[in-house]
Amino acid sequence: MNVLVCNAGSTSLKFKLFDMRDEKLLAESKIERVGSDDAIFYYRNLITGSLIHLEKLSVPTYTEGIRMFLDCLLDVETGVLKSAGQIDRVGFKTVLAKGCYGVCELTDSVIRAMEEILCVAPAHNGPYLEAIARFRELLPEAVMVGAFETAFHTTIPLERRLYPVPCEWYETYGIQRMGYHGASHSYIAETMAARYGLKSRIISCHLGGSCSVCAIENGESRDTSFGFSLQTGVFHANRAGDVDAYLFPFLMSKGLSVEEICDGLDKRGGLLGLSGISGDLRKIQQESSNPRARLAVGCFCESIVKYIGSFYAELGGLDHLVFTGGIGENSPDIRERVCSRLRHMGIVMDFERNRTEKPDSVISADGSPVGIHVIAANEELGVARKTFRLKL
Repeated sequence: MNVLVCNAGSTSLKFKLFDMRDEKLLAESKIERVGSDDAIFYYRNLITGSLIHLEKLSVPTYTEGIRMFLDCLLDVETGVLKSAGQIDRVGFKTVLAKGCYGVCELTDSVIRAMEEILCVAPAHNGPYLEAIARFRELLPEAVMVGAFETAFHTTIPLERRLYPVPCEWYETYGIQRMGYHGASHSYIAETMAARYGLKSRIISCHLGGSCSVCAIENGESRDTSFGFSLQTGVFHANRAGDVDAYLFPFLMSKGLSVEEICDGLDKRGGLLGLSGISGDLRKIQQESSNPRARLAVGCFCESIVKYIGSFYAELGGLDHLVFTGGIGENSPDIRERVCSRLRHMGIVMDFERNRTEKPDSVISADGSPVGIHVIAANEELGVARKTFRLKL
């Protein structure tokens, strides 16, 4: 079975095509700056090694981007398939749908459930709804599958999912801590189980433009830093993460509109809001003489440490600490700053390994009671596995 995985962002599209007989990656593509006349298109055939890299393209909508990828996939010179009919299933790293928390076929009713809760995750559900609609048109014979990010977190005990608000809000509206980044954290759980066995206590730190920490026990999610929306938890590149809910009425009393407050929390918060420089950690770290840049990095590390400490207590100890995601994999400085605060938990880093080892390596010191790992995120393979396993 050939499974195509689509990862849709607010201005980007990523694709990976797998032959699931041996989980072989056949082709991959990435399109950046969708919606502009300055888009970047990348495509690679993993069978022949042929590569296409184009810049300054006009890609006004997802439709054009998807067609560009499919054209390359089926081209005589660059393609790996003879016809679109060879794509059996298309898997999406979908985020949220009312009443849908697992892996399911994207029927009309499931799509309506995504639309119904669009206001909770507009920057995520919106792009996926558009991408799904385009693929249904272009690949009418393929089965569309949604691997919802909330699926991995359904094993979190109810007492850790509920908010202390009127219970009818949960019963009527489904207000609870949903949890996201399920594709990433479930991939970490599967990878660590394959290497060290299923029975272990893991804290997975997905750090990037969007960040979350997850407590994993015996392969199952036991808690996560995300809440009802993707706004909460460890703060992000542009999103504020955990804030006091009463900021909202207070700022409204000072004359700010709902739109202005949401914009500050969702687009001008996080690393960008604190640093005043950028939401990109790399750019912030280049301004080490800037007090606000140093403060932003310090606050970011503190928010990670807080969740690791909390989840350590909930798990009753720890066997492995994992870093993944763009920052988790590529920022030795952040890993070092976080781990230096956690030696009392038996988390002892080998600083030389941390600076020199590449992803998919162990960076803990010899004899450290807790293993420290850097694992490259492979969310697409996780989604492909779930898409392949779905019984229809």
